Amino acid sequence: MVSTEKFSSPDLVYQNQSCMHDSSDSETERTVEAITLTNLESTHIQSVQVICDEDDLSGEIDREYTGQFEGPEKTLEVCFRRAFDGRVPQSTPGEKEGLRTLSRSDLDLICKKARCTIMSKISNNYLDAYVLSESSLFVYNYMVVIKTCGTTTLLRCLALLIELGRTLGLELDWVGYSRKNFNFPDDQCFPHGSFTQELDYLYSHRKLCEKLNGNGYTLGPITDDHWFVFVADKTIRKNVGSLDNDRVLNIMMFDISSDVADLFYYDRYSRKVSEDETEEDAIRRISFEQTRAAGIDALYPGAIFDPRAFEPCGYSMNAILFQSYCTMHITPEEGSSYASFETNQKMTSYTSLIRNVVNTFKPKRFVMTMMADEDGLKEISDNPLTSPASSSKIATPMKSTRKAIYKRTTIASIKVEDDCCCMMGTWCLENPQINSYEERRRGMSFA
Repeated sequence: MVSTEKFSSPDLVYQNQSCMHDSSDSETERTVEAITLTNLESTHIQSVQVICDEDDLSGEIDREYTGQFEGPEKTLEVCFRRAFDGRVPQSTPGEKEGLRTLSRSDLDLICKKARCTIMSKISNNYLDAYVLSESSLFVYNYMVVIKTCGTTTLLRCLALLIELGRTLGLELDWVGYSRKNFNFPDDQCFPHGSFTQELDYLYSHRKLCEKLNGNGYTLGPITDDHWFVFVADKTIRKNVGSLDNDRVLNIMMFDISSDVADLFYYDRYSRKVSEDETEEDAIRRISFEQTRAAGIDALYPGAIFDPRAFEPCGYSMNAILFQSYCTMHITPEEGSSYASFETNQKMTSYTSLIRNVVNTFKPKRFVMTMMADEDGLKEISDNPLTSPASSSKIATPMKSTRKAIYKRTTIASIKVEDDCCCMMGTWCLENPQINSYEERRRGMSFA
């Protein structure tokens, strides 16, 4: 969530090509560079050959910070299975196998492709969670989830991730990529200039097209908030031994309360409280001070927290609890203030959680998405995304006796592939005058 960062600006003219051509190659393919990745936790040495694509080696430039930042994240979820039997085994708690045996250098290389870096890490018996310079990375034994914001190039790490899985004896099982339409699409780097460009990249990249063969979808009105989804489902259904009941809830909040946004400016806090406090210690202290000041620690009780405050402003947080994660990212800049909350925790009702999250940030509007297996959706008894309009309102308390009422204004859903249900909805304040929300909303983009 860094607000001042180094971006890449590849000078590329992109054209859709046939499946046998890599959309990221120039007219002359670069020499294949052999990169040896030594995995210290593994019993063998992996050698991975990576083609150094022209767009990956383009020059980096420092973009002038304009005070506006693209908060809504791009999200990539990649699931693997064992290649020799096509199964995803039940993991023994505390036993690291599969993707969790990737070395730090492997993960750094993945992040480099997406143009972000690892800042910190927490772990438990089920997963490793990394705070990135732009959002988060979660690594399970057979699944990776990467969220990146700003002008990162998330899709460019997919081919490398699949290749690293192959060196571990894994093959692709499922890929999901999703994002909301951008607020500042012209700032994005290739291949994220538009959803069409992203799909063309996946369909024509010679290392991806034959492996994926997925489909893209748009949920919601094209003239307002909408959600792009790409899914490539390679799951062998007969090999799925347990109930598929996964789900991921994401809440994207826009124009958050200025009082809350101010909590995430670094200069509000003492830079040094003692002579022996190091710079890293100060960052850690301020990160937890911001967490407590905003009440974020109360949203996911019992979890291990890893917050990160950024200069001059911005905040990221990962929290893990058994097999589930929660992640939050905040960009407080006036004119583009944004906060996101995502969790894959399995709950029968999310209404109280949603209400608490929205009450913490008090946005003018929020977009909520859920991606769930069909069986997982059946386990949810109370879901504002599927409730009738009359019972879908979200009410949050205020300092006065009145309540802030959020009304669902749009709703869209689709079932993709065999059993993946995607839903999105937008909620806006029904009584905006009580929070002084008379300002005009920023116009929508289609990209």
